[in-house]
Amino acid sequence: MHKLIEVKNAIKTYQTGEDYFNALNCVSLNIEKGEFVAIMGASGSGKSTFMNMLGTLDKPNSGSYFLDGIDMLSLDSNSLAQVRNEKMGFVFQGFNLISRTTALENVELPMIYKGISQEERIIRAKKALEIVGLSKREDHMPNQMSGGQQQRVAIARAIVNDPPLILADEPTGNLDTKTSIEVMEFFVNLNKETGKTIVLVTHEPDIAEYCKRVVRFKDGNIIDDRLQINTKNGGSIA
Repeated sequence: MHKLIEVKNAIKTYQTGEDYFNALNCVSLNIEKGEFVAIMGASGSGKSTFMNMLGTLDKPNSGSYFLDGIDMLSLDSNSLAQVRNEKMGFVFQGFNLISRTTALENVELPMIYKGISQEERIIRAKKALEIVGLSKREDHMPNQMSGGQQQRVAIARAIVNDPPLILADEPTGNLDTKTSIEVMEFFVNLNKETGKTIVLVTHEPDIAEYCKRVVRFKDGNIIDDRLQINTKNGGSIA
């Protein structure tokens, strides 16, 4: 298989007063194209630091990170912004929608940064909203939609540029159980039908069950990395 993510010996050190501590302690991890991976761990385990590094929102002090064969640590800020726009889609716990714009306009946003014409943006945004089942909500503002609908808009925004990688940080954290199941089932279908690689941070075991692989962090280290059998993702894994 093709490695989409290659992290080797990543160390991230923070300073608190006169003390230093490693949020990431020589972490190495490969993720193949098309995988659906849960990143788990308690608060302070390093999972959020690792996720920020994958999203190029933060850099390790040492080590290496290649995304789709590109050395992320060698790129300047403009190049990293371009990579985020073209190769990554982000889904956050708090939805991060712009409150005074419609669902359609929120989904258009990544395409504006990419310089796509308005006509093409509208076509693609409508298609993305159709994929997440919100074609009838195009003109609704965020405050006119439920939490689940807002998260679906955020997912549509994440996939509209057709990136190979989706990074989801506690995407069900603000949702009730029923809506969480709906969102996770959508991620499962997205992974199966499009082959997109999905990396999802969660602290909830029942959410992690939708993923095919679970990586657990503790004290800046990976303490467990395994494929799941008989998950909610559709049965056993060979």
